[in-house]
Amino acid sequence: MTATTGQPPMKINAYLSFDDQCEAAFRFYQQVLGGTLETLMRFGDTPACDHVPESHRDRIMHARLVVGDQAIMGSDSVPEHPYEGIKGVSIALNVDSIGEAERVFNALSEGGQVIMPLDQTFWAARFGVFVDRFGVSWMVNCEKDL
Repeated sequence: MTATTGQPPMKINAYLSFDDQCEAAFRFYQQVLGGTLETLMRFGDTPACDHVPESHRDRIMHARLVVGDQAIMGSDSVPEHPYEGIKGVSIALNVDSIGEAERVFNALSEGGQVIMPLDQTFWAARFGVFVDRFGVSWMVNCEKDL
């Protein structure tokens, strides 16, 4: 509960857009990050399917992966809102050990493009940046040398 509102604390979640790769991306993220894939809802399984072409009904309308007390969410595009790529944002992962930083960085970056290799920096024991095989930019940060 927050002191000012008496309500549970606000959470900010990333919401990712894909061009028919949402399911593959979220299953991959669950494999690497763990957690629970709470939602994987298709357009064809919802009342929203009336306005979605038959060719897009197997696409994901909403996905939600919960890891600890955090979540990432996403969906596939539809014709009236075409996919334009993910630009100007990165998902930042903060991990507690160099080993975990290396594991996560190597697994998520496989098949993608490394922008800044995972290495020691003046602010972190390890930090690296990459774009994964689904076009999502990630930053992996380990502040402590454990």
